Amino acid sequence: MSDYVGVTPPNYTPYFFVTLALIVINVVGFVVCGIDKYKAKRSLWRIPESTFFWLVLMGGAIGVYVGFLLFRHKTRHRRFMLGVPMIFILQVTVLIFIYLTFYT
Repeated sequence: MSDYVGVTPPNYTPYFFVTLALIVINVVGFVVCGIDKYKAKRSLWRIPESTFFWLVLMGGAIGVYVGFLLFRHKTRHRRFMLGVPMIFILQVTVLIFIYLTFYT
């Protein structure tokens, strides 16, 4: 018999876990930008550029882009300043298309 009589467990939906994953990947992207800027200032081993794009492709575009702007890191690289927002726009467009196709 349960000790928690009358207490219902939280009802976690898949949307909760997707949102949580996106929050985590954006925080990771933001932190990685800060770490790479720190390393750049001290001429240490750097994080590969492909890592930033993988984080963006996994859904961390907002975190990475805000990290670039806040830390003033890689802002002279056109592929980052244009590529990250373009990937984000493409991801949002695909999500809207999927929603309109399957959920309306």
